[in-house]
Amino acid sequence: MDIVYLTRSRLVEIENELMELKTSGRKLMAEKIAEARSHGDLSENAEYDAAKEAQSHLEFKIGKLETMLSRVKIISPDDMPNDEVYILSVVKVLDTKLKEEFTYTLVSPEEADFELDKISVTSPIGNALLGKKKNETVEISVPNGITKYKILDISKLD
Repeated sequence: MDIVYLTRSRLVEIENELMELKTSGRKLMAEKIAEARSHGDLSENAEYDAAKEAQSHLEFKIGKLETMLSRVKIISPDDMPNDEVYILSVVKVLDTKLKEEFTYTLVSPEEADFELDKISVTSPIGNALLGKKKNETVEISVPNGITKYKILDISKLD
């Protein structure tokens, strides 16, 4: 199994989510199943079937989070070099074709959130930037063709 790299803050978020699912989530599921069961014949009870299906999804999610947490390695920006792009680097790039600047934070796939400009190191852009230095130009194969980014600045995640 692969190691899952997380920041301490993301680890806490996942642990809290897991605790919520195991306590409140399970309690709510039990209540829904009990309510559906009280409606009579289980063989023709769509509400009961739906509640059991929802319970199955909940248990799957709990299992998935527990498995992920068993493989976690905490990473810190202080552990990464400043002169090359690594996980937890904040990278300012210039799209040489569009003449637009973008700033991305490279994170693990589990922490990626494109709306917050957190891109996975396994994404096409993240993977292409890894190991590169300031002022290097990188060609990246993206779904709509080839993009060229010039690295303007590299800093650490705060």
